[in-house]
Amino acid sequence: MVQESWYLKGVSPLSGVEWGLLFPSANGEYQSPINLNSREARYDPALLDVGLAPNYLVCRDCEVLNDGHTVRILLRSKSVVAGGPLPSGHEYELHEVRFHWGKENQRGSEHTVNFKAFPMELHLIHWNTTLFSTLEDALGQKNGVLIIALFVQIGKEHLGLKAITEVLQDLQYKGKSKIIPCFNPNTLLPDPLLRDYWVYEGSLTTPPCSEKVTWILFRYPLTISQVQIEEFRRLRSHIKGAELLEGNDGLLGDNFRPTQPLSDRMVRAAFQ
Repeated sequence: MVQESWYLKGVSPLSGVEWGLLFPSANGEYQSPINLNSREARYDPALLDVGLAPNYLVCRDCEVLNDGHTVRILLRSKSVVAGGPLPSGHEYELHEVRFHWGKENQRGSEHTVNFKAFPMELHLIHWNTTLFSTLEDALGQKNGVLIIALFVQIGKEHLGLKAITEVLQDLQYKGKSKIIPCFNPNTLLPDPLLRDYWVYEGSLTTPPCSEKVTWILFRYPLTISQVQIEEFRRLRSHIKGAELLEGNDGLLGDNFRPTQPLSDRMVRAAFQ
C-alpha cells in the first residue's frame, strides 16, 4: 500500500523538510503539486485524438477510512481508465480516492490555478495493470501511476459524495473505518465528454513522493455543500483518547502539500 513506510516512521503530513531526509524522491525536480498557469500551458490537440475513456463500476462494500492524514475510499470494483494522454492499449485501474482539504474555504487544494486555491481537491489514484502486477510495483516506474485530480468548490450538495459525507461522523478518529454498501466513482467525473483537462508529469504528493506520475487535472471543479465540507473538518488526526501537544487542536485538515517548482516541465492542455 502506498505510504505504509510513512505510517511506520510516523511522519507528520506537514513536516515537508523531514520528508526529504526519509524519502529521497521528495527532493526530486519533478514533484507535485504545482501551480497551473493557464497562460503558460501548451494547447495540445493530440490529447483529444483518443478520448479519455473511464470504465468505472459501482463499488459494493467499499471501505472508507480515516488514516489520520486523509480520508480514503478503498475500491473493490475493477474500475479502469484508458485513452487521452495514456499509452495506447494500456489500462489503469482505480485503486482508491483521497481527499485534501483546508480548515477554511480559501485553502485546501494541493494544486493551484493561477495561484488560486480551492477548498478541497480529490485524487483518483490509478496504476497501470498492463505493465505491472501491483500498485507497489508501479510506483516510480515510467507509465506506472496515474492520478486524476478534481478541484472542489462550495455550492450545492454533491449527491455522489453523500454516501461518504454521511458516514464521516462514524470515522471521527484516526484508524476508524466503515464499510458502505455502494459508491459510484462515475459521480466524481465532471462532464461526460472529459475534454477540459491539463496533464503533466509529477509525483505522489505524500511520501514516498515517487516521481513519474501522470497527472490529469480537470478544469471544472466539482461542487459540494458547506455542510458536506464541514463533515470533513470535524475529523481528527489522532486516535481516541490521545494526549495532544499544546496548541494542537487535533482536527484533521490543511492536509495539503505546498506547491513545488515546475522546473523544466511542460503543462499541456486539452482545451484552448
